[in-house]
Amino acid sequence: MTYTNELGQPVGFPVKGWRQRSRPPRNAMTGRYCVVEPLQPGIHAADLYQAYMEDIEHRVWTYMSYGPFHTFENYRSWLESYCTGDDPLFHAVIDLKTSRATGVASYLNVKPDVGVVEVGHINYSPRLQRTTAATEAMHLMMRRVFDELGYRRYEWKCDVLNAASRRAAERLGFEFEGIFRQATIYKGRNRDTAWYSIIDAQWPALKKAFERWLEPVNFDSQGRQIKRLSNFFNQ
Repeated sequence: MTYTNELGQPVGFPVKGWRQRSRPPRNAMTGRYCVVEPLQPGIHAADLYQAYMEDIEHRVWTYMSYGPFHTFENYRSWLESYCTGDDPLFHAVIDLKTSRATGVASYLNVKPDVGVVEVGHINYSPRLQRTTAATEAMHLMMRRVFDELGYRRYEWKCDVLNAASRRAAERLGFEFEGIFRQATIYKGRNRDTAWYSIIDAQWPALKKAFERWLEPVNFDSQGRQIKRLSNFFNQ
């Protein structure tokens, strides 16, 4: 449907009854396989550093604007100086099998007035990568944004050369929107930024797909998925 104003000019569709939303709260999100909770250096730093050190080549830091950290003291100091604010609001992902933190993700660029928030600083250690908990953590963060807070748009941005991040965004149901050329500089090099998003109209179908994928019956005795997440989209 096309909307026009009193001058006959095309305009966007009306957003009736919109009101400013709340900012993401500082309480945990709990699933079957993981807990996603606000990052506290005194509680999570040691587990996270130990988990990241399993990445001997430091590959997880390539596309981050910070890291790698070669000592625990430097890592904890960075967490304390950068990761305890409200925007970005860092979270630790706790594997319920081990009760240890194995990765981080954050909400950032939070815009409660228009209902937009980005997920970023996603850094999964080898212990978390390609696990059910890794996917569930993203589902829990989406569910908070759309179901709990009522936001309209959820963004994902990454270096256009970060193939793993781009695959992850697409696997999780984010829609590619385009590339912002020469968007920033980090670690002395250019970054063209790929933009992805999920909007509120897409969320009900995606939510159903995540819930069906996460059901225990979708995993064998070794914890391997029987059906891919994409198999549940558009069903």
